Amino acid sequence: MTGPLVPDDASGPMLVALDIDGTLMSYDQELSEDVRDAVAGLRAAGHHVVLASGRSLIAMTPVAEILGIDRGWVVASNGAVTARLDPEEPDGYALEDVVTFDPGPALRLLREHLPDARYAVEDVGVGFRMNELFPDGELDGVHRVVEFDELWSGEVTRVIVRSPGSTSEQFHELVEHLGLDDVTYAVGWTAWMDIAPLGVTKATGLELVRRALHVQPHRTVAVGDGRNDVEMLRWAAHGVAMGHADAVVQAAADEVTGSIDDDGAAPILRSLLP
Repeated sequence: MTGPLVPDDASGPMLVALDIDGTLMSYDQELSEDVRDAVAGLRAAGHHVVLASGRSLIAMTPVAEILGIDRGWVVASNGAVTARLDPEEPDGYALEDVVTFDPGPALRLLREHLPDARYAVEDVGVGFRMNELFPDGELDGVHRVVEFDELWSGEVTRVIVRSPGSTSEQFHELVEHLGLDDVTYAVGWTAWMDIAPLGVTKATGLELVRRALHVQPHRTVAVGDGRNDVEMLRWAAHGVAMGHADAVVQAAADEVTGSIDDDGAAPILRSLLP
């Protein structure tokens, strides 16, 4: 897309997809008033604000609550879980799409090369099973330590690998060397990797939401900062990378805004309003 995205009521509502960590929320887990006000303004104008994160669903609902979003859609677990927020549902949401895969092959292969890493699999709406406890605050929900081979006792939506002794660059090199071609993976800022079902990304979840909401493709915007946002930024008619994002992420975007320290998402969101 070229030029600014100018709101046009005749074209119908926009779908604005927003990453959370490093985009809306600082690394100190703070959401600024500017961001909250901008999100509220978009929703008041009738646009669809959709949170899209690598976080689990139960780690996203508190953020939605802070933003005042009690109805709408969220894409969790890097696209493997898509839910519709609804305060009338028992858990405050209804699962609309859950994509799973057999984590066994990837887990066994990775453990051969990263025997000291910590591994976890997601139990949607509950928490995680893991071979060793993760540091406090890194994962939400119930944490259950199990034997390593119990991690692949059934299909899951997401695998997390945490290897404190590795750098993110080493992680990338290892993954490429291992040829994990039957799953989708994203490596974070540190030695942390999310593994999802093959072909599943934030973009696949967002496309499901776009179709459900009957939003025109040219009325889509996405803002993100991580490698797991690349597909989402390319999917959107107008993709915006945060200023602190690396070169790969920025290259996938149509526009680069300020960094999280500058609250770069806020002016982008405000610009979508008349």
